[in-house]
Amino acid sequence: MGKGDKKTKRGKIVNGTYGKRRPSNKHKRKKQERAKVAMEAS
Repeated sequence: MGKGDKKTKRGKIVNGTYGKRRPSNKHKRKKQERAKVAMEAS
């Protein structure tokens, strides 16, 4: 369980990937922006 382990947060950081253990904030931001635009439109 270390830098080479794809299932750990540290392994995700080293590999530069995202997943359940290391969620990407980009996805959250997009959802928030869409909700904001939808609220302004209505």
